[in-house]
Amino acid sequence: MLPTLRQARKVVWENIDSDGNRVMDAWPGWDNPGGPGLVSHVRNDEMKVELKNGSIWYAAGSDNYDSLMGTNPVGVVMSEYALSNPAAWDYLRPILAENGGWAIFPYTPRGRNHGARMYEMALDNPDWFCQRLTVDDTHSIKMEAIEDERRSGMSEELIQQEFYCSFDAPLTGSFWGDQLILADNEGRITRVSHDEAIPVHTWWDLGNADATAVWFVQLAGNEIHLIDYDEASYRTPAQDVAMLNRKHQEQGYTYGRHIWPHDGGHRTKASGGRTLASLYGDLGINPEVQRVYDPQVAITRVRQILPRCWFDETKCAAGIDALRAFRKQLDEDKSTEGRPYYRPGYVHDWSSHGSSAFYTGAMTHFDQSDNHARDRYSRVKRHSSGWAA
Repeated sequence: MLPTLRQARKVVWENIDSDGNRVMDAWPGWDNPGGPGLVSHVRNDEMKVELKNGSIWYAAGSDNYDSLMGTNPVGVVMSEYALSNPAAWDYLRPILAENGGWAIFPYTPRGRNHGARMYEMALDNPDWFCQRLTVDDTHSIKMEAIEDERRSGMSEELIQQEFYCSFDAPLTGSFWGDQLILADNEGRITRVSHDEAIPVHTWWDLGNADATAVWFVQLAGNEIHLIDYDEASYRTPAQDVAMLNRKHQEQGYTYGRHIWPHDGGHRTKASGGRTLASLYGDLGINPEVQRVYDPQVAITRVRQILPRCWFDETKCAAGIDALRAFRKQLDEDKSTEGRPYYRPGYVHDWSSHGSSAFYTGAMTHFDQSDNHARDRYSRVKRHSSGWAA
């Protein structure tokens, strides 16, 4: 399992090694299913190999982990886990536990996210094997090559991450990774108690097959307290409202404003020609649907409010991971060694749901008459050349 299905096809299924051989040729009989060798059948569209002993091997992505429903795996290799959707492991782990199965997590650190927590858990857990190997251990890269990277402009943070397995550098291209590191260092990612005297506002990103993400927020003077986070896919409006009611009953949340993105005002056939906002209104909540924002403006607004934010490290763990992983789109063709080049926009993956919910909420903290901040995305002039960082 790679972070995305596309990567699984590119890195494993279609990859060619340095000797000019396809990686998949390692399966004896891969090129002649049903003949001599181990392989009985190959499905290219599903990236699936069936073996003569009845075993089945898949290449998959954490972005579509639910496609494995019913496959009942006994083992999984979660390559580049620090970039993967952590919900994939949460889905797979009870299945593996029931099967007496196994899991392997080979990855390069990408900041203090779920990958770092996995490492710290396994380091002190006798039921796990854990190993951290730097270039000083493997000697796979010469020191002269690393010095060449420094001289060519590769940042020291990236060098420490890529060659010395440091968890302290933010994910390359992350919009807010440096600010999350600062929040952690300043003790603002900690236990943040719910104040019953203050209303709880919610910031949303709406989804169906994509996840619906909700931040639970309290405004305490100049501070913004992120006290809780919820994310789920394939949930109905009634189930969303039931989740809110459950938190009201169990956590004592008294709700204030429900801040929604612009698509909450869309009319769809699935909703009988009504808006989603009106459907939720019938169920007892009245969302405030925002206009379309230019994402680049919204991303900047988040940078402006993050110094005021305090996060509950337990209840908001999944949301914090999303903020750390939200990043620019790398243009591999235009990037050079030590100097990545990014296209306009952001990577749309598991991290974009919690991040979009956060920047939708962040926009409400600025002057509603600020026409630039509220410009419709379609009216914003776009530059196709991208930017280097």
